[in-house]
Order: sequence, then structure tokens, then C-alpha cells
Amino acid sequence: MVLDSGDTAFIIICTALVLLMAPGVGLFYGGLVRRKNLISMFALSFAALAIVSVQWILFGYSLAFGPDIGGLIGSLEYAGLQGVGLSGDGIPDLLFMVFQMMFAAVTLAIITSAVAERIKLSSFIVFGLLWTTLVYDPLAHWVWGGGWMAGSGILDFAGGIVVHISAGWGALALALVIGKRAGFGQYSMEPHNIPLTLLGGALLWFGWFGFNAGSALAANGLAVNALIVTNTAAAAGTLAWMAASWINGKPSSIGMISGSIAGLGAVTPAAGFIDPIGALIIGAVSGIICYYALLWRLNRSLDESLDAWAIHGVGGVWGTVALGIFALSGIGGITGLIGGSSAQLALQAVGAVAAVAYAFAVTFMIAKAVDLTMGLRVTEDEEYVGLDISQHGESIYV
Repeated sequence: MVLDSGDTAFIIICTALVLLMAPGVGLFYGGLVRRKNLISMFALSFAALAIVSVQWILFGYSLAFGPDIGGLIGSLEYAGLQGVGLSGDGIPDLLFMVFQMMFAAVTLAIITSAVAERIKLSSFIVFGLLWTTLVYDPLAHWVWGGGWMAGSGILDFAGGIVVHISAGWGALALALVIGKRAGFGQYSMEPHNIPLTLLGGALLWFGWFGFNAGSALAANGLAVNALIVTNTAAAAGTLAWMAASWINGKPSSIGMISGSIAGLGAVTPAAGFIDPIGALIIGAVSGIICYYALLWRLNRSLDESLDAWAIHGVGGVWGTVALGIFALSGIGGITGLIGGSSAQLALQAVGAVAAVAYAFAVTFMIAKAVDLTMGLRVTEDEEYVGLDISQHGESIYV
């Protein structure tokens, strides 16, 4: 096994880009909440990065990428990064480890959408550790670590199943357990700083190039293709969401950036298997279906506050299935439905359904356990004052 300096440099840069997505999520979510909870949303994203950074080194990486046990989980052979060194095939094993660490951190940051403005920081830390260990790590192993999905031929280039389905559907389960914000549906909870959300979304779009192009694990043509289709799907999602919302009113800037994220999430699992035309379709469809998923949530008074489910969860399912439709053998060696084969589409559908069921059910159980033992929510008075002051003793505006 020989290391390639160009590939190594490229993945180092991509790792930094993915890390940038964690504070990007904080900015994106921070602008969407009321001003009294801005610091809290930042803090949850940074806490997610810190929790996963420690957990991943101690045992998370080993559970996800260690030697397979029954197709379900990795062994603890790599616990404490034992046997994970500076040698590797193309890039050092340690670099692959930290690149994957950032994926896990961003995923935990995304799920904070479900608990905005009402979770205790201490409870989130415990929940985050359990969730990363019991939901994210097994899914990562199933798809990327030699588990049963990989053995079955189910594909996920950069995280449609592992990141977006897990975070989106986990967010829905978590929101159902923690309950609605006080006053939800009774008075306005409008975003307090839209430019902050737009800046966060722009950083996510930027960081997504590392997310998807870096998943080629080399500075090669596949990485270039992934970068191009990533940008294409984001643009198509932006325009599609804008058009759908325009029909029902005015094209808000929040809607436009939400469409961008929907397109990015949907193209993630397919980025290494499709061409730009496929990306256009995937992105456009995601913008529309994720917009209507958001409306469905609102019409049913579900307080999954910042719409990780509607954008990441629904978009992740669509993108995972769409891989089986638009995959071209000349790009990733896989033929989709448009190439005359339905086999991959069936596999992708199975993978999506299994991931949704697992992420939702296990997240629900974890959230229930934490709620019963230490309580997920702050008190009503603390929620009224705002989490910035009640949880952190700070206020961004003086």
C-alpha cells in the first residue's frame, strides 16, 4: 500500500471543509430561532463536534469501521485507534478516520433541529453520546464498514442513508418525545435573523464540496464529477423550492436556501454514480417534495422545529432511491433504471426503508430513556427566558 501525497492533501482539505459544516449548521439554525436562543443553537452544534470527536477516537470509529460482527456492527479492535496508523492505501488510515469523524459530527449537529429552544444541554450531551453510538455508528457500519447493506449491494456514496436519513428521521422521533415548544401554534415564532441563516446555508453549500467530492477518497475524476453534480443539484433544489413557494405566496430567501440544502442532501448518496442531468432532476424533485413535506408538518402541528425531517429526512430517502434510477455505469460502474436495470432501484428502496425504521425506532427509545431518567426539557420558566440565559448565562445582544 502506497500513500499518494496529492490524495492526502486533498482529503485533508475536504476534512476541514466538512468540519466547517458543523458551525454552518449552528449559523443556519441560529438565525431561524428566536433571538433568546441563538447562542444555544451555536452551542449545540459545537457540543456535537466535541462529543463525536472524543467518542469517535475512543470507540465510535471502531464500531463503524472495525472488523464486522454479524453484518451489524464493527468490533472494538480499533478502540482508542489501536492499529489505526499513518500507513494506508492512497491516504493514511488516520486521515480516513478523521474525515469520517467529521461526517458523524455534522450528523449529530443536524438533529438538533428537533430540540431547538427547549432542550437541556446536559440531556443533549447524554443523548448525543448514545445516539452516535447506537444509531449513527451501526448505520455507518452497515453501509461503509462492511455490514449487511454493503454485502447486499445497497449503495450510499456520501451519506444519504448514514447522514441524512439517520438525522432527519431521528429528528422526527426526537421531536415527538420532547414535545412542542411552549406556545407553538399560538403565537409567532418567526426567525430572528434571516441573513445569519443565509450565511450558514452558504457555508453548508461550500462545505458540501468536501463532503461529496471528498468521498471519492482521491483527487480524481470521480471527485470532480461529485463536485459538479453536488453544485448542480443544489442549484436545482433552490429554484424548485422557490417556484413551489412562489405559487403559494412569495419566494422567501429562507425557502431558497432550504431548497439548496434539500438538493444537497438528496444528491449526496448518488453523487458518485450520476451525471449532471441526473443531478438536475434529483435536485429539482427534492426541492418540491421537501417543500411540501414542510407544509405537511405544519398542517399537522408537528414541532420538528427547524425541519431536519422535511429537508434531510425526506430528501435523503428520495436521493437514496433516486440513485437506483439515475446511476450510470460509465460513472460509478452501477446501472440504474434509466440504463435498463431495476435491480439497484429495488436494493436502494430496501436500504431506505430499513434505515428509516431503524433510525426512527432507536432514536425514539433513546430519547424516551433520557427523558425518563434526567428529563430532556428545560423548565417552562427557563424556556420563557430563553436558553441563552438559562443554559449558558449569556446573551448575544446587549
